[in-house]
Amino acid sequence: MEGCDISGTRALPEWAEPGVEQVEPGVHRIPLPLPNDGLRAVNVYALEQPDGLVLIDAGWSVPEAEKQLEAALGKLGAGLGDIRRFLVTHIHRDHYTQAVVLRRRFGMQVALGIGEQPALDRFLHNTRAQGRENQRRTLVRLGAQELATEIMRFFDQQIAQDESTDEWELPDEWLQAPVDVPLDGITLRAVPTPGHTRGHVVFHNEASRLLFAGDHVLPTITPSIGLTSDPGPLPLGAFLDSLRLVRSMPDARLLPAHGPVTDSAHARIDELLAHHATRLDVAEDAVRVGADTSYAVARAMTWTRRAHAFDDLDMFNRMMAVTETAAHLDLLVAQGRLRAGEVDGILHYAVA
Repeated sequence: MEGCDISGTRALPEWAEPGVEQVEPGVHRIPLPLPNDGLRAVNVYALEQPDGLVLIDAGWSVPEAEKQLEAALGKLGAGLGDIRRFLVTHIHRDHYTQAVVLRRRFGMQVALGIGEQPALDRFLHNTRAQGRENQRRTLVRLGAQELATEIMRFFDQQIAQDESTDEWELPDEWLQAPVDVPLDGITLRAVPTPGHTRGHVVFHNEASRLLFAGDHVLPTITPSIGLTSDPGPLPLGAFLDSLRLVRSMPDARLLPAHGPVTDSAHARIDELLAHHATRLDVAEDAVRVGADTSYAVARAMTWTRRAHAFDDLDMFNRMMAVTETAAHLDLLVAQGRLRAGEVDGILHYAVA
């Protein structure tokens, strides 16, 4: 959450403006709108193939996103029906759901990392109300009772929203990453990068020096850690290990899901590793001076590159801050720097 935006509605940054950017011949970045203000847009990448297009990620299934995708593909001389395959980096709505909806009409293939199977099972079998209740229980366990009440009150005001699970279906292919994905003229290496979600994958093209990074490596913000339906036992540890894995691969241009294309994935990974090392130290220091829950530690820390106070964040970013703080504290416990114990359903931390 190093760079989350809490400023409210404002003009789109240049990278998020509708249109098409050619990354290299045959590879195009297409930003699509999101039904919220924080992240501005999500990038999908269109790869030209002799029989049509392969898209990496799909966007959130909202009418405006489909409209902008269709317009962007039109600039490439193609249409929605020319998409042959979606390669999806992870299960979140802004990456997966438009692939599901478009497949119903056009029949293209959808591929997703096998590590996302447990999370997708939850989406298929749980209503949104059940998902919200799980969020409430998590926040209460992290010491954020007041925030949990605030969020549930907000959700109650949205009770008229559709409770169906129509946005979720199984993919046509589970990618058993690490695995090569051969396309015409290029081969993408699907690399497992758990952390942001348990089954996140990136797609690396070593020959062209391109890394389709999804939300694993973002150029101006840090991806949320711990705010997912199936985070795994130590999501921050998994994320840092995944960063080191990608850092060990040949460097490549960074093609992120949110933000502009940049020249070096390695350079940004080094910044992310340093950032989380600092955040671990800050979280430990907060426990040393008396903060003993994830909520209390989150309130003792500052947030975003602008060092905002916790109470200045909007409701959803406060929730993200609490769950991300929990991920840092749990890693500190695993490293032997803190100890943890549950009292009356609330997880408490102390110096080891």
